[in-house]
Parts: sequence; C-alpha cells; structure tokens
Amino acid sequence: MHNSEAMALSAALLAAAGGLTQRIHEGVVARGFEGLRPAHGFAFARLAPDGATVTDLAVHLGVTKQAASQLVDEMVRKGYVERRPHPEDARARLIVLTVRGWDCARAAEEAAAEAVREWSAVLGEREVRALGEQLLRIAPAGPLRPAW
Repeated sequence: MHNSEAMALSAALLAAAGGLTQRIHEGVVARGFEGLRPAHGFAFARLAPDGATVTDLAVHLGVTKQAASQLVDEMVRKGYVERRPHPEDARARLIVLTVRGWDCARAAEEAAAEAVREWSAVLGEREVRALGEQLLRIAPAGPLRPAW
C-alpha cells in the first residue's frame, strides 16, 4: 500500500470513528440524557462492568488523576455515577454507574445500533459484519481513549 493510500485509509477510519462517536452522543441526548460530552461515554465504557477507581479511570482515558477526578465529580453531580467504598481497598473509592447511568449506557447502545444499521444500508449487513471482524483483528487491545 502506498503512503497516500495508507493516509486515505487512516483518514477514513478516523472520520468513521469520529462520526460514530458524534452519532452516539446525539442519540444519547435525543433520549433525554443532557449535560454529557462524548468523554463521558468513554468513562461509562470503563465503569459499566464493575465500576473502577479514579486511578483506573485516569489510565483508561489517558488523563491525569486530577482530570479523572473532576470528570467523576461532574458525573456524580449529574446523577450518573456514585462513589462507594472499595470492597478490597479501604483507602480507595469505587465509582459505579447509578440507575440513571445504566439507563444512559443503554441509550448509547441503542444509538450505536442505529448508526451501524445505517452502515448496513450502505454496505450490506454481511459487509458490515466482515468489517467488524477485520477491525477486531487489528484494533489495539486495551482501553478506548477519546481523541481530545
């Protein structure tokens, strides 16, 4: 692959990712979850399974602990997460999604499904499934980090 082709592919993937992030965000807002930015969604992705500490969240987002703590404070004020005692570390607090947070996470899943269905309308469902399988083969393992 020539450099110009690689650059075009890179640009297309970045545009697709940016567009998908924006569509999910718009879908979440349309479902009544206001006061959020796409960065909140990346935080939700880390918190959704079992919660996380501020340090875990900072690593996941690629930000400082102070920035992650400020994001958590904001999400607490808005009712999306709460702090709980950590079950294994008395010094740490576990950040977990509230009922409102889980409702918002489900709204994001619905918005993502809508966006991907639109891809299927253009490419066909089989091609979208193949694209997903191929991207999973080359996508880096690890946290989803927002591109600031």
